[in-house]
Amino acid sequence: MTSQLFTPVQIGKRTLSNRITVAPMCQYSAVDGSMGNWHLMHLGSLAISGASMLVMEATGVTPEGRITPYCPGLYSDANEAAMSKTDMAALKQAFVQAAQRAARIGLDFIELHSTHGYLLSEFLSPLANRRIDEYGGSLENRMRFPLEVFRAIRDVFPADRPVGAKISGSDFVEGGFTPDDAVVYARALKREVCAYVTVSGGGVVLDAKIPVGPGYQVPFAERVKKETGIVTGAVGMITDPQQAEAIIANGQADFISLARAMLFNPRWPQHAAVALGVEVPYPPQYERAAPKAWRPGRTLGKLG
Repeated sequence: MTSQLFTPVQIGKRTLSNRITVAPMCQYSAVDGSMGNWHLMHLGSLAISGASMLVMEATGVTPEGRITPYCPGLYSDANEAAMSKTDMAALKQAFVQAAQRAARIGLDFIELHSTHGYLLSEFLSPLANRRIDEYGGSLENRMRFPLEVFRAIRDVFPADRPVGAKISGSDFVEGGFTPDDAVVYARALKREVCAYVTVSGGGVVLDAKIPVGPGYQVPFAERVKKETGIVTGAVGMITDPQQAEAIIANGQADFISLARAMLFNPRWPQHAAVALGVEVPYPPQYERAAPKAWRPGRTLGKLG
């Protein structure tokens, strides 16, 4: 069936994917002109509704221009709500407490997430970080809080257990975080005794044009590894054993990190060993499934 409702429409330089839009609806829930948690949930649910455009609600340009005291406004820089230093200190302490719990329950290592649009990557990206204090502006400033968090975690996590980081290789948008930035950040992490980095990317700009394909983020890892010397992991559409072998053999990364490939095939490492002609330990419970070319006496009972 052909539907005109679900055909694109051009509005200025923007193309809407369909002709359904959401009209503005006053919620009368703002505090001093600032939207809060209610708006986050309300507008968030509408943003994923399938409509191609969302108009929020009547927003005053002066306090007096609102029809009620509970309407939002953009008449003050306070409405931009940059994270306060008090909030940052509290968040850093929350990271510390989480690291202490991780140590207490016996986790072998911690990986600090600083990519994919999460808070620490928002500090790092010039597209998300609009601060005008010592935590915004230059790359040195934008790295400051993520490095403070890493340092705080490293200080409380047992010294014999590694702390690594997942970092971004690119925002995939002009003016965003770049591979050059990734090298500088990885080098700074190494100085803080970061055990390794895994280099991914994207997530700050949701409609970024990411050239997804086999090993599309491996060049980021290769550059970080070669220019910093830190132990580096590659991730992103690594699915084939020969592909993975080549990444390691060619010195592009020290290890590979699999996600979708492992969801599709939870025995990927064992199957990769068969494909590459390598004999690896097998759980004794699964020994009958091991390739017959492997001698059972060498694998039976050796789990790991």
